[in-house]
Amino acid sequence: MRFLPVPQDPKILSSFSSQDDSAVYQISEDLAVVQTVDYITPIVDDPYTFGAIAAANALSDIYAMGARPVTALNLVGYPIKTLPIQVLGEILRGGADKVIEAGASLVGGHSIEDNEPKYGMVVMGLVHPDKIIYKKGAQPGDVLVLTKSLGTGIITTGIDQGLVGVDTIAAVTRLMTTLNRDAADAMRSIGVHAATDVTGFGLFGHLLELLKASGVGAEINFDQIPVLPEAWDLARQDVIPEGSRNNYHFVMDSVDWRSEVPLSAQMVLCDAQTSGGLLIALPKEKAPPLLDMLRKGGNTDVEIIGEIVSSPNPAIRVLGKQDF
Repeated sequence: MRFLPVPQDPKILSSFSSQDDSAVYQISEDLAVVQTVDYITPIVDDPYTFGAIAAANALSDIYAMGARPVTALNLVGYPIKTLPIQVLGEILRGGADKVIEAGASLVGGHSIEDNEPKYGMVVMGLVHPDKIIYKKGAQPGDVLVLTKSLGTGIITTGIDQGLVGVDTIAAVTRLMTTLNRDAADAMRSIGVHAATDVTGFGLFGHLLELLKASGVGAEINFDQIPVLPEAWDLARQDVIPEGSRNNYHFVMDSVDWRSEVPLSAQMVLCDAQTSGGLLIALPKEKAPPLLDMLRKGGNTDVEIIGEIVSSPNPAIRVLGKQDF
């Protein structure tokens, strides 16, 4: 990205230079356009489900900024000479259904021939300029809320290796196809200081971005982090995707493991997620109504996982219950 010119238009409120989840362009005093793009390779065998996961993953960046998605464009790479066109049809149907569920409209797209299926979306959303939720803004004393369990990267790697049963496949599929819409609605309703979504850089990678943008540190309660149970077993078997290992090495200089946390568990906290949850920093007194709203809506994963602290460096300290 260092080779790209930094945008100078004052109407650009967010771009790659700020490392926020989406680009934001102000149209008027009360309206801004939010844009993002994401696409992935298949992580499950069922084409319809793959399409739905890819769409939920692409929509997530819009929700992380507190915006409402309105349109989506398909991005497709497909080996048309080796795979039936019906498979592509199912991928696109899964994506379209997820866009409809989000209350947005699928309005077009572009495809190329590729050696491996790839699918995702360009998504546009709308938000009031004063209500954009950035990564910057977290304040000492804020608590950190995570809205989905971790472990999807490890478990989908386990699926690839034939190590995962049907119940676990169903659980991870449900998680990855769940939109972050309810979490975004709750953020807007309650009012928060900062947020991001947890995807390819893992929990600690995305948390570190939020800390750097806000000029603060964080203390994380290891015992409170929601994790899909099967991910622990797979991590102990060293079933770790390469992306998660890269995340681990990238963040380790900024993490102080105060608790006795085994390496396998450290990998879980750095696991590369697909369509993960939102990581939200908000005042402590606002956390109970946020959790109550989400849990009443059926989200049993959401947890307070730590708090923001003053720090000269964007460091993460990992503590256990006994440390609080």
